[in-house]
Amino acid sequence: MLWIWLVLLYGVIKGVREIVKKKSMEKNTILEVLFVYTLLSFLMVVPGAPKAGGVDWQEMFLIALKSFVIFVAWIFSFKAIKKMPISLYGLLDLSRVIFSTLMGVIFLGELMSFWQVVGLTLVCAGLLLYRYQTGEKRRRKSDGSAQVEEPAEKVELKIVCFALLSCLLNGVSGTMDKVLMRTLDSTQLQFWYMLFLVLFYLLYIIFTKTKIRLVSALKNYWIWILSILFVIGDKALFIANQSPDSKVTIMTLLKQACCIVTILAGKFLFKERNIGYKLFCACVIIAGIVLSVAMK
Repeated sequence: MLWIWLVLLYGVIKGVREIVKKKSMEKNTILEVLFVYTLLSFLMVVPGAPKAGGVDWQEMFLIALKSFVIFVAWIFSFKAIKKMPISLYGLLDLSRVIFSTLMGVIFLGELMSFWQVVGLTLVCAGLLLYRYQTGEKRRRKSDGSAQVEEPAEKVELKIVCFALLSCLLNGVSGTMDKVLMRTLDSTQLQFWYMLFLVLFYLLYIIFTKTKIRLVSALKNYWIWILSILFVIGDKALFIANQSPDSKVTIMTLLKQACCIVTILAGKFLFKERNIGYKLFCACVIIAGIVLSVAMK
């Protein structure tokens, strides 16, 4: 089914995007990346403006609300990505499966099959397994004989909360996508959604009097790559949402293909630790995803 492949494409692109976000913030601040990233993305969808009309005020309000939700979610996620290992963020990001699935069941009336429940249970188990591992400590010799303990991976609780809040808000946005795509097409939603995002970040910059090094950000090629990936990924996701067969519960599980990308990037690009155990946890989660889709 086409919508399944489109969501899988979105998941892979999303994983690559998380890596590019981290690289882009090596040269520019969080807000510089966010503003220029959304501005460039919007300019890329401007050619579709003539087809973006015909949206009534109720739909426009919901699009603006979705944009505001993502506006806040991205601030949280960028702060988390900047401060924590990308492989850890990839695993925490899987918690959105729980949020989105519950929203799909509660607000959209979607029913979960027995195998989808089993799959979701495996997803939760994979997250819990990683949670136990982060509490362990590694040993190393300090002087050749004595052994001292040190945390394997230490991340502030505040930063972990930022990542989880981002997941919750992205779950809200994903549910809104399904509602909006019942009456809109992908071009309409993408154009207005991106326009509102640019306006929200611009207003934030003005009211907080934040200085933006626009020229520096425009020279950061990682931001350009990020914008291109964002436009392609969201287009694929919005088209998938148009399918009457697509379900938020299954789509949310499929999106988590991104975690494998971020964990491998943590190993080969950022030289992070505990990659083997993270891959094990991710495999448990992916098994849940495959089970949910194959047995749906």
